Amino acid sequence: MKRIFLTVTNDLNNDQRMNRICNSLLNAGYDITLIGRSKKTSKELENKSYKQVRIQCKWEKGKLFYVEFNWKLKNYLIKNKPDIICSIDLDTLFAGYFASKKLLIPLVYDSHEYFTEVPELINRPFTRFFWVKLEQYILPKIKYAYTVSTSIAKIYSEKYAVDFKVIRNVPLYTDLQLSPKNKPFILYQGALNKGRGLEQLVESMQQISVPLYIAGDGDLNNLLKHRVVDLKLQEKVFFLGMISPQKLKDLTQNAYLGINVLEHLGDSYYYSLANKYFDYIHALVPSISCNFPEYNVLNSTYNVGLLIDNLTVSELVKNITKLLNDKELYHNLQHNCQLAKQELSWQTEEKQLLAVYKSING
Repeated sequence: MKRIFLTVTNDLNNDQRMNRICNSLLNAGYDITLIGRSKKTSKELENKSYKQVRIQCKWEKGKLFYVEFNWKLKNYLIKNKPDIICSIDLDTLFAGYFASKKLLIPLVYDSHEYFTEVPELINRPFTRFFWVKLEQYILPKIKYAYTVSTSIAKIYSEKYAVDFKVIRNVPLYTDLQLSPKNKPFILYQGALNKGRGLEQLVESMQQISVPLYIAGDGDLNNLLKHRVVDLKLQEKVFFLGMISPQKLKDLTQNAYLGINVLEHLGDSYYYSLANKYFDYIHALVPSISCNFPEYNVLNSTYNVGLLIDNLTVSELVKNITKLLNDKELYHNLQHNCQLAKQELSWQTEEKQLLAVYKSING
């Protein structure tokens, strides 16, 4: 039985994409270990059918964290001798690459985003320069790779002459019947970070009649809470913090409308394809997204929500109000979600995933 070690820099809990990937590989007959890190705020590991390992680091962020984590990860990989290493994103690729060279084993690269174009790096030229150089050094040497969207796959394939496959971050298909929304609310799920339209969304709630639930955490958490107080929206905007995947799934199914908007702060956001977009579809919840390439293509095919060209308060208010008032449009979008989820499911995506690992065995 082939042993695959997959590596990330999060603490493993709540990583739904990695849970799906690990379970698919486990069910296909591989011995799976998912490696992450332990943080001071980390809760106890959830029980999974595959093995989980957390690496303890003295540093929790910044350059020293990445150096320490990759050094310890490389040593762990070499010591435990897996048959295949899968590095998720650039921040674990250094360790995976040099361990795979030492052990003479295959390396798979799983890119969850266009890493060197994330907003956190755009205005930090020295730090971005390091990651770009690391990418330029290692990616051309990689044979097996996949990512989350067609746009990012095309960019990487053209830059480095590597055949990037596309494995989208979609949920497992489960049957779900349409049901009335007796107490409608708007839902935002995900990180509370710069460029995700959260300031505009909170401000727009002054003109919206139904409440907003925000599920997640991030750098803007305190700023947003203070803004809610300033606008006297405490009875309309509710912060739920980080909640378990199952609770989030239940919450999403009860939402009336999902929010999935981004500012164009670098090409990572522009070419992204967020998991929340598919979560809303699978919950039969119409959504509002930005008119970026991936969403444009999918919405042209499935018509599961509204797209906005400009992320402004007025545009959010106009489109939210439209979905609250136009019941015929809303029900048509719900019906389209029901059809779309049958094709946009993990049962379909995992076939491509297993084909990548089968090609390694071949």
